[in-house]
Formats: sequence, structure tokens, C-alpha cells
Amino acid sequence: MYRMQHFKTLADLCRANNMPMPEHPLITVYRCDKVCTLGDREFTTDFYMIGFKKLKSGTFLYGRTKYDHDNGSMSFVKPRQIVEFKNLEFDEDGFLIFIHEDFFNGHPLRTEIDKYGFFDYEANEALHLSPREEQLMWDLCLKIQSEYHNNPDEFSRDIILTHIDSILKYSQRFYKRQFINRSEISGRTVSRFNEVLGDYFGKGSSEGLPTVGVVASQLNLSSRYLSDLLKQETGKTAIELIHIYLINEAKNRLVTDDQSVSEIAYDLGFENLPYFSRLFKKETGLSPNQFKKRQLN
Repeated sequence: MYRMQHFKTLADLCRANNMPMPEHPLITVYRCDKVCTLGDREFTTDFYMIGFKKLKSGTFLYGRTKYDHDNGSMSFVKPRQIVEFKNLEFDEDGFLIFIHEDFFNGHPLRTEIDKYGFFDYEANEALHLSPREEQLMWDLCLKIQSEYHNNPDEFSRDIILTHIDSILKYSQRFYKRQFINRSEISGRTVSRFNEVLGDYFGKGSSEGLPTVGVVASQLNLSSRYLSDLLKQETGKTAIELIHIYLINEAKNRLVTDDQSVSEIAYDLGFENLPYFSRLFKKETGLSPNQFKKRQLN
């Protein structure tokens, strides 16, 4: 029976894939000269991976999503995320930076890296770069590579992490630009988001409360990407928009339906009436009963 391989060390990853052995046990930079293959099946690691590539053919899969190789882009993979690189052929050279999570220990990036939502994006939500942005990323990669190959001293790690931090900050900026440039797509996503919620509530309360994951899967997006996309477009995260939708639906039913507050809450998927009441008051400033009485008066 096939058992998915998990790489705990960079040396194991390199050895298994005929890559040059790392000069540092916790970080390595791998330059892809138009061809890059890491195994022939899915695997997981204890590393963060930052990659730039323009795929011509082959399979790059992570997060259970096949990479769309029609466009060149950067991707970001976090530890223990399922990955597959198979027979990749690039239009241009690319790079892969592998950073063991322990490399961040004691550094501010150890906690800050979790704030970068793009590590939770699917492969088809990768970052598409302009030529100028590509050059900037290559410059940072080459600086990391130069420091990596030089004789290490007490400054090496901090310098490398500074460049990695810059890559992440620029990536955040470029994703914002990508959302703005794709505002037409974003607008459609907001409409489709509301359509999915409408369809969801049309099925009745047996489904329970809608989650970001459920809505995102209907839109073929990852939860984190959907939330960031909606935040850029509307100023609200996906869960905030779900709450707003729930309360607007509740307000309408409180005014038009001859149902009790508990019946309305149950129909909307709430199993906990106090939770419904708290959420309603948070959004409206009134309890459900207060709102109903005010509308009736």
C-alpha cells in the first residue's frame, strides 16, 4: 500500500531527488534550469517553500489543486502541505527556496509568517508577476543565494531572513495589486458569493450554518484566498459577510414571518439560540425581540 513520503530534513529531500546536498541543514536554494522534478508522487515536508517558475508542462500540485501553468508565477507552500512536482518543464529558469521551520526559531518571522495568508492559497491562486516584479524577486533570491554560499558567520542567518522577509512583504504588496487588477473578476466573486449563500439557505436548516470553507469550495477557491479577495473588494472578510447575510435574512424574517425568534434561528442553521442573539445584537445593536417589537410598532 502506498504511503505518502514525508521529509523531515533537507538532506533527505535532496538525497531522494538527486539535488545538490544543502550547505546548511535548515535552508537551501535550488535553481531550476528549465527542468525540475522532485519525486514522482505526492509528498509532505517540514519546510516552507517559496518558488518562482513559468511552467511549460508537467504537474505541480499542492493543496489538492493542480497548478494552472498558463501563466508564470510565484507560489508559497507551508510545512505539511501536500505537494507534487512531476516532470516540470519551464519556459525560463526558476528557483525554489526551502526553509525548515526551525530556521525561524527565535526570529520575529517565526510568528509573522503565519500572517501571510498566501501560504494557505491553492496552486491556482498563485502570484502572477510583472517583468519588473520578477526582476525584484530574482534580485532577492540571488542575494540569499550569495549569502548562502559565502562562509557563514554570526550575521548570515539574519541577513538571509531579512531577504526572505522582503520577499514576503513584496509578495503581499503584489497580491494586493493582483486583486485590484482583477477587480472585474473580484466583483463577480462577490456576486457569486451571495448567490452561493442564497442557494445554501434555500436548502433549509438541515445543512447547519454556512462556513467559509463550504462557500469557498463552491467557488473553487481556497478559504484564505476568498477571504482576502473579498476583503480587498468590500472591506469585509468572508466570515463577516456571511454574518451580515445571516443577520439581514434574520431581520427580514423577523418582520415578515409569523415565527418565533428561536424558529427563525433554527431555520437559519443556528443550533445555539444565545449565539444567534449575540451575533444579532452585535450587528444591529438590538436583540432579535427588541428589533421585532420596534418594527411592529
